[in-house]
Amino acid sequence: MSSPSQPGAGRFFDSKLLLMLLREAAPYRRRFLWTGFWVLVVSGMIWIRPALIRHAIDVEMAEGDVLGLMWTCLAVVGVLLVEAFLQYRIAYLANWVAQSVSLDLRSKLFARVIRFRVKYFDSTPVGTLVTRHIGDIDGIADVFSNGILNAVGDLLALVVVVCAMFWMDWEWTLWVLVPIPFLIWATRVFQRHIKKAFVDVRNEVARMNEFVQEHVTGMSVVQAFGRERREAQKFEAINAAHRDANIHSVWAFSVFFPVVELLSAISVALLLWFGLNDVVSERMTLGALLQFMLYVFMLYRPIRQLADRFNVLQMGIVNSDRVFKLLALDAFPAPDGGVKATERFQGDIRFEGVWFAYNDEDWVLRDVSFHIEPGECIALVGATGAGKSSIVHLLTRFYEIQKGAIYIDGRDIREWDLEVLRREIGVVMQDVFLFSGTLRDNVTLHHDGVSDAQLDAAIEALGAADWIQRLPDGWNQDVRERGAILSVGQRQLIAFMRAQIQHPSILVLDEATSSIDRESERLVQRATEEMTEGRTSLLVAHRLSTIRHASRIFVVQQGQIVQSGHHDVLVSQPGPYRTLYEKQFKYT
Repeated sequence: MSSPSQPGAGRFFDSKLLLMLLREAAPYRRRFLWTGFWVLVVSGMIWIRPALIRHAIDVEMAEGDVLGLMWTCLAVVGVLLVEAFLQYRIAYLANWVAQSVSLDLRSKLFARVIRFRVKYFDSTPVGTLVTRHIGDIDGIADVFSNGILNAVGDLLALVVVVCAMFWMDWEWTLWVLVPIPFLIWATRVFQRHIKKAFVDVRNEVARMNEFVQEHVTGMSVVQAFGRERREAQKFEAINAAHRDANIHSVWAFSVFFPVVELLSAISVALLLWFGLNDVVSERMTLGALLQFMLYVFMLYRPIRQLADRFNVLQMGIVNSDRVFKLLALDAFPAPDGGVKATERFQGDIRFEGVWFAYNDEDWVLRDVSFHIEPGECIALVGATGAGKSSIVHLLTRFYEIQKGAIYIDGRDIREWDLEVLRREIGVVMQDVFLFSGTLRDNVTLHHDGVSDAQLDAAIEALGAADWIQRLPDGWNQDVRERGAILSVGQRQLIAFMRAQIQHPSILVLDEATSSIDRESERLVQRATEEMTEGRTSLLVAHRLSTIRHASRIFVVQQGQIVQSGHHDVLVSQPGPYRTLYEKQFKYT
């Protein structure tokens, strides 16, 4: 996460980050430049209305020219209408550019994050990524819709007003500008406080998103263990920190704005003191005094608005720092070899001296070597944490090995095109994730090439066609978020159907029957035998009854393969496998 010590902290903005943001608007430079042009036009017109009002007072009203006064009033109204139309165009174009940039950034960010290693998601809360994709990019969009161009317009308005004031009377202008050094000092103090406040706000927003997302997802665990009160207390603490961070930022504004108002009032008071004397002495006209007073109000209005623009820019810089760091993060799998398969994999798998650790050198696998012939069905068994699932994760390149090599069809898996590798390896995991949407979409994963006949064949192979027919909407049944309306066994059957319609060269079943009931297990067992027939298969099993048909069984202990052989051979001799077998079937 970003911190107060990050680049740009304590400064108005980080120029490098600002340039990176502006580059994101390059595809829309035409509209962006038009927006900037109209902003400059509106800012350059700021002197016209006070000048017309002075003319009306000093000329038409002084001479009793009613017709001329009417035309001057119409001119003021016309200028207001032109300004209103230009403000509409500015708002529309600026927001169009802002939303286009945010669309591109979100797409780019999601396209990158979706390719990150699984290891990254193991250590990054989902709420953090949600904040990056939604809240942070919304803050970046505000830079274009209500930030940088508006700030430039306000600065130009200041220059135009000050020049107009000097043109009218340099003595009055100097007196009016007396409070400005104090305003500059107050602004610098405000900048130092507000930047840290904005960083704290974004940190607390991310913490809150992480907590809410995590606890809503795990609500059944919270309620099952009676943790409602304790978790509510934790949320209150996070919520209070979020409130305090926002109050701190609001406090900075609540101090700054009254200071601006006070200095504005001092400028007006000085003008009235010296201006009225000049009017009485007839050195200046009443219209000129009124024009100058309007310029004073116009001088401080952009200053007040600049504080809001500053707010937007600061938040945008903080948000962009987070987003660009994530875009620059090197969390991809090892470089893709890019070798495309001209035909289906034969299914020859070889592990040679593989060492793997999730963290540093806390080895999960130690010098693992084995060979699986094409079409062979191999089972991995062992205690929880022995390293069985890690072997599967390495085969699919969810994680990268530290030592050794893994080969498929005689080629290092890092040389294969990653898309080809995962297309040819079908995986059925223990924890089946279902998306909101129809049963059809969850089975096909929105693959347009899957026909109803293929879906019917897949469910028929599992022997579970009756289950689909009992659903009110059949394949179009909405399964809700994470498959809420389905049982654990039904969700597991969907995972098998996904693999069935994929027709992979290599099939991996990772504890695929550990969470289902006996009835579903019988269906899955029959489907497993059909799906593994003539196909290289790797079964990670908890229930030994499900892997008796395997041609060989590897027993994994503490990250090493300590036994291998057929079920009948292993169960007939002393060793870890017979111990596991006896524990499972002792009381059956």
